Amino acid sequence: MANAMLPPLSPLASFINTPVLTFYVLGVCELEVPFDKPQAVEFLEHGFLPLSKRFSSIIVTDEKKVQRWKKVECQTKDHVIVPTFPSGLTQEEYDVKLEDYISDIYMEQLPENRPPWEVHLFMYPTSNAAGTMLFKLNHALGDGYSIMGALLTLFKRADDPSLPLKFPSASSRLPGLALSNYSRVSNFVYRCVNTFTDFTKGLLGTYLEDDDTVLRSKTPMVEFAPVNISSVTFSLDQIKEVKSKIGATVNDVTTGVIAYALQLYMKRKGQFVGETKSTALIVMNLRMYRGFKNLEEMLKANIWGNHFGFLTVSLPSFNDIDNVDPIEYITRSKNEVKRRMNSMASYFTSKFLAILGTLRGPEAAAEYIHSNLRNTSIMISNMAGPVEKASMAGRPLKSFYFTVPGVPQSLVFTIVTYMGKLRLVVNSERGYIDRDMLTSCLKEAFTKIYAASVGEHPVKIE
Repeated sequence: MANAMLPPLSPLASFINTPVLTFYVLGVCELEVPFDKPQAVEFLEHGFLPLSKRFSSIIVTDEKKVQRWKKVECQTKDHVIVPTFPSGLTQEEYDVKLEDYISDIYMEQLPENRPPWEVHLFMYPTSNAAGTMLFKLNHALGDGYSIMGALLTLFKRADDPSLPLKFPSASSRLPGLALSNYSRVSNFVYRCVNTFTDFTKGLLGTYLEDDDTVLRSKTPMVEFAPVNISSVTFSLDQIKEVKSKIGATVNDVTTGVIAYALQLYMKRKGQFVGETKSTALIVMNLRMYRGFKNLEEMLKANIWGNHFGFLTVSLPSFNDIDNVDPIEYITRSKNEVKRRMNSMASYFTSKFLAILGTLRGPEAAAEYIHSNLRNTSIMISNMAGPVEKASMAGRPLKSFYFTVPGVPQSLVFTIVTYMGKLRLVVNSERGYIDRDMLTSCLKEAFTKIYAASVGEHPVKIE
């Protein structure tokens, strides 16, 4: 009976914390000055734990099979892990050690007898940082929006900690209000048709799957396979130049770059591209407002937690990749996303999952999500980071990124912006995806798109 008084997990959080499907969030903070364990423990106890009671709670299941949060005494030092490696290696050798370590902890299950998060301190100099702090959290604790709310509190401005960090404001894609009566009616009809079509396709997503390509190994339980983590960093100003020339958004440009790069990759791997059916699931924030709010407002509005859905987008493909205008990849991606946004399918899908979870249990809803992911080619998730340089407990943050372990796909893309740069991170199945070739294709794709839209100018890619 005592457990009945504990707060339950949200329906979505319970779906992504089952034996069928378990999502994690892995955040990587590259620091100019590393933490040692005592410093990290103090920082977490005074900064991280007070953010939410969930960070000092475990997940329990009551007699009715309902997952609930149970407050416990959190021993912070037990959550901080410090791996040891040989000293005196080169930065490049430590790069390999860090990547292997991330792959090792990527899908390790977190202990059930303590709050579901860990912090790993890699206290060795890599080519990117003097030290690296890894946050691994059970996704049931919250989605990217919630975690960014936490970062609003944890991160301070490096130049003046008393000033708040600035984040880019989110813009809406939805049409403006200055529409004629005919346009309003027409838009309403299109939205109804789109909603019905998209929702129906979503229901069939457990049976319909993408074409067999070199992007999908279809390995059973691929979410537990070893991974490679690689990244490409673009100038956000140059992406905005492309965006302005084409009349798109930053997300349109990055989706177009990914789509073009994947076709280049398939061609290099010797696969006939043609009109290939490849689908991306784009993570969509379902909160109904623009921009970021501070953590206090988020908690008061009861929007901490998991409030996300998936936007199913068909990636553009062409028969003659050598003669197609590279801008077409962005234009078609933009039109496809715009059409999908003019739909309430994500809303109805979330309601359908809630009903399915109530009637048949969280694992049935988890299986539905899992099969939809497994039958598509890639997932894309993005997050807007601070505009200015940030610091953690006085330690300047050189860069950071995140990825999402537990996704049953061979390729997952995550995007984060920070200090005028856009970092595109690729999580790829080790031994199946040629990550060096794919990284080269991403660079080639952006270079050609930039040249086609802005002109032949030097492209800034790291």
